[in-house]
Amino acid sequence: MNDLISRALLVASDTDVVEVGRGVLAASGTILREALFRDAGPALVVADDRTWAAAGQAVYDALAAAGVEMVEPMVFPGHPVLYAALDNCDLITQRLEETGAVGVAVGSGTINDLVKLASGRRRQPYGVVGTAASMDGYSGFGAPMSSEGVKVTMPCPAPRVVIIDLDVAAAAPPAMVASGYGDLSAKIPAGADWILSDAIGLDPIHPFAWELVQSGVYDALSRPESLAAGDPDAYEGLVSGLVLSGLAMQVYRGTRPASGAEHYFSHLWELDHLGADLDPPLSHGHKVAIGTLAMSMFYERFLARDLAALDVDAAVAHWAPWEQVEVDIRARFSGALADHAVAETRVKYVAGEGLRHRLETFIAGWAGLRERIIAQLTPAVTLQQMLGAAGAPTTPEDIGLTADDVKATFPRAMYYRSRYTVLDLAREAGWFSGLVDEVFSPGGLWT
Repeated sequence: MNDLISRALLVASDTDVVEVGRGVLAASGTILREALFRDAGPALVVADDRTWAAAGQAVYDALAAAGVEMVEPMVFPGHPVLYAALDNCDLITQRLEETGAVGVAVGSGTINDLVKLASGRRRQPYGVVGTAASMDGYSGFGAPMSSEGVKVTMPCPAPRVVIIDLDVAAAAPPAMVASGYGDLSAKIPAGADWILSDAIGLDPIHPFAWELVQSGVYDALSRPESLAAGDPDAYEGLVSGLVLSGLAMQVYRGTRPASGAEHYFSHLWELDHLGADLDPPLSHGHKVAIGTLAMSMFYERFLARDLAALDVDAAVAHWAPWEQVEVDIRARFSGALADHAVAETRVKYVAGEGLRHRLETFIAGWAGLRERIIAQLTPAVTLQQMLGAAGAPTTPEDIGLTADDVKATFPRAMYYRSRYTVLDLAREAGWFSGLVDEVFSPGGLWT
């Protein structure tokens, strides 16, 4: 993985330095000085009460000892938990403007995203010292924010420097590594979705971006019990896998390498504020874990059918016209989110003859394509066991939902984004509703 990270940094658009290892926190001042502060202004460390105690004070002291000019740090309260809201980003942006400083985020997802967006607004680089193996956004560009009822990724560059001390990550609350494990497990069905989209020329696979994410994901997920036990040495694979996922997004200039339909479940539940009232709030990775299991089971039911034997004429004859599809979308969403889903679905919708061509393309290459997808996937039951061993959610009830809630999310996830996934192929084949029913039939994961 170190070799992969080095190769990725040669072509990554924004990140120049990645340091992952035990004890690297002590060297953080020198690393940041060399990469960020040779010709830049003073340093502004941004943390919250908990991440300041975990690593923020050490980063501040290391920077000062390395001869970097420092301004007073911004330390947000640990309670209530900091939220990735634009007003918090405004506060950081204002402090950067007032001090002429360069930001150093010390924390995990939220703090990283806030400093990332604030720095992007200022058109200046920043660095991040991660404190938990909780998500793949450390090295990713863009900052996810909820705006007007829609979760959007606001454009801004990735950090120039990423530092993660494995001892610090291992000491983080267990729920955070479980979150990172859930986020990384999503790369398995996401890869299958990319294979399908590539097969019809919608999102051609970028070989290097694919390698960055997929070549190490299974090894990175191979020690869930050790991760749950807080073994620092077990964290190297997981942390590197998460960092590589973010670098792959930089290489590809999009999120396709790192996410598929499983992430849309999480996005929709986040927009519904699922678990937002908990302390700490329900994490992105915990919701992704359930979306990943849902999509893994859906893939199993899809692959149990013979696409090569599909009656294409019948599928085209029963294909809903766009006007009918839009009515269905607006019945499932409201307000700005309905407009968003309509616009996104319209991009991937094809008329009758376009559908015929798409289905015939799939059928012509289905034998080889099916083998590739089977090789990509992990059985849903096995993945459920691995997630459980890492302390991640394995049932809808673990995140405050029911099986019926997850079932009702399937059509909304299909409509939520323009990205083509197995949900779209199932709908085009006329199988969608039947397959969703099968996922929740007796003998399934959650029945």
